[in-house]
Amino acid sequence: MMNNNMDRPWFASYEPNVPRSVEIPNVTLNHFLAESTRKYPYNTATNFVLSYLARGLYTVGGKMTYQKLSEMVDRFANALYQLGVRKGDRVALMLPNSPHYVIAFFAAMRIGAIIVNNNPTYTARELKHQLVDSGSETIVLLNLFYPRLQEIRSETPVKRVIVAHIYDTLGPLSRFLVHAKQSKQPDWVDVSRDSSVYLFQHLLERYGPNPPAVEVLPEDIALLQYTGGTTGLPKAAMLTHRNLVANTVQVASWLTKTDYGAEKMMCAIPFFHVYGMTVAMIYGLYLGGELTIVPNPRELDHVMDVMQRERSTLFPGVPAMYIRIVNHPRINEYDLKSIKACISGSAPLPIEIQEKFGQITGGRLVEGFGMTELSPVSHCNPVFGKRKKGSIGIPLPDVDAKIIDLETGEDIPFGSDKEGELVVKGPMVMKGYWNRPEETEAAFTPDGWLRTGDICKVDEEGYFYIVDRKKDMMIASGYKVLPRDVEEVLFTHPKVLEAVVVGIPNPARGDDTIKAFIVLKPGETATADEIREYCKQHLAPYKVPREVEFRAELPKTMVGKVLRRVLVEEEKAKQAGAPVMETAGTPSTSA
Repeated sequence: MMNNNMDRPWFASYEPNVPRSVEIPNVTLNHFLAESTRKYPYNTATNFVLSYLARGLYTVGGKMTYQKLSEMVDRFANALYQLGVRKGDRVALMLPNSPHYVIAFFAAMRIGAIIVNNNPTYTARELKHQLVDSGSETIVLLNLFYPRLQEIRSETPVKRVIVAHIYDTLGPLSRFLVHAKQSKQPDWVDVSRDSSVYLFQHLLERYGPNPPAVEVLPEDIALLQYTGGTTGLPKAAMLTHRNLVANTVQVASWLTKTDYGAEKMMCAIPFFHVYGMTVAMIYGLYLGGELTIVPNPRELDHVMDVMQRERSTLFPGVPAMYIRIVNHPRINEYDLKSIKACISGSAPLPIEIQEKFGQITGGRLVEGFGMTELSPVSHCNPVFGKRKKGSIGIPLPDVDAKIIDLETGEDIPFGSDKEGELVVKGPMVMKGYWNRPEETEAAFTPDGWLRTGDICKVDEEGYFYIVDRKKDMMIASGYKVLPRDVEEVLFTHPKVLEAVVVGIPNPARGDDTIKAFIVLKPGETATADEIREYCKQHLAPYKVPREVEFRAELPKTMVGKVLRRVLVEEEKAKQAGAPVMETAGTPSTSA
């Protein structure tokens, strides 16, 4: 914990009930669920809302009390153990937001296994990388995603496949309605059981709620969360139980006006994203609150309908979601006044959106900052205190932060106009990168501060402002995208000679537009649609470039390095209507 006597300018901006330091309990994540079950056994823990019937009088979905959820967790933990999963083994999840995710996650925590999150939109190629790199021998996935696993399973360590159906945890009528509808869809997949394929529901029915006692320690790894990090290829941040417990308690200390046992957490942001996992799922259960779970955040009308009907009180999300809500053509028809507070992360949040959202809901929407390596939240604007335009806010309790000179590594004073790299310390900082000691060493300064890779300024009151990205990471649909991931696919296209991918800030959406600049091989012709269709075969949808521009050549340094920044500045100039200086080549086709 931070020394209470340590002098930091941001303490003066803390709200009255926010402490400088919090007590981090010496427990594992499963303790949070156990405690809420003890305190609120008959309260609703999960409310899975797929749709409404009869003007909302009947919900297609299902609820579980804390007592029932804990029983399901114990049953699944027992099943995993009996199937051969042991402490330290990796269990991959490829699930949308659903009760299955909550059950599988805490079941793994119960027996000391390590969760490996996988985005359900990953292609077989992307899934293979994470399964192989993590050494996952067990995977839990929705039946709709099973064909992608089949494509590459023989090339992975996977020994056990547990297949879930979206209706597994629903009541009889909802189960019947959902199965009848989904089984007629073209993407429906019937999965047959064999010696290594198991059905989620059958495991819950077969095994009792009596898993073996496994000693799990706070310093044990709980999660491998893949990220681009600050440099290089995607790699897995090792987050311990203590890291995630600490960040949950830190977030809880920041939100001072919550009612334990009474909050309703809108869980639209994906659990497989560390932000949704910590701030929505784990924090929601820590509060003894109700997790109102929707599987698809892109169905905005459904999300808003659920928030209105279920009277959601907390709603963590990303700027794109709030922007779409504020600009919804029928926003005046919705009553969202139950919302108390929202923390926005993953991308810059315009102050105008914060203010408009507050007018619509009566709640407070504030911008924060985090990254996978931080479990993930380190900074946030005070929820009911001073917000500053363009600022990611101030460090949470027990988080220390500063900016350092990019060349010398020396500290830059608070209030200076000079820019530097943001570095962070605290109990939520990752253990390191999985099987990558050299990259782990590079991620920290010699005296132990985590390098965020973000270029910042900090004012005299300790409010931090991100002014640039040291890395070339892009944010698309709330997800981080490495240019290299897209470029590697583009370079496999038989007509492509050179390719570079950049993120163009899109204020309207609150994220980046992924744009590919391509030089074709001599004599070749191609269209933007042709390039995009090729990318769709090899990349998750959010990684596919929205725009493609063909050029005769790309701007480069004297040693041949492509100048990404030049391309970004050209696009910004176009947006602003300013004349563009041609640095290399002329655009031939754009779409």
